[in-house]
Amino acid sequence: MMDIEKYKPLLYSIIGASMEVRNTLGKGLLESVYQEALAIELAELGIPCILEQEVPVFYKDRPLEKKFRLDMLVANDVVVELKSVAHLGAEHRHQLCNYLRLTKKPIGLLINFGSNALLGERWIYDKETDECFIVDKNMNPID
Repeated sequence: MMDIEKYKPLLYSIIGASMEVRNTLGKGLLESVYQEALAIELAELGIPCILEQEVPVFYKDRPLEKKFRLDMLVANDVVVELKSVAHLGAEHRHQLCNYLRLTKKPIGLLINFGSNALLGERWIYDKETDECFIVDKNMNPID
């Protein structure tokens, strides 16, 4: 398993920037609005991010025409999936985990701007087992 502790400061910065966006814009806007605002906040912190990063999909080593787009790829390692929904569901968590598996990136954040309070979930991708699991703010697995 990789050293996930090294990502804690970056995740805190991303979540802090997300809180600033949520406090400024409120809840219930389109995901794309939060995405653009979060990119501005991250740039002000000197944290690089790519919006709408294209992710190829392969079937039996053959590239498919269908591709996905990540909401954000931060510091080349953290997949950030943004939502603006009343409640996060299993489908949102599966989407993030699929993106982690497709990209082989180690860390994912699922951030919801649509609920009464900002919600952020930290997810880890383990290349050895090809599994994703949720972790707490100290990067410990949650059962």
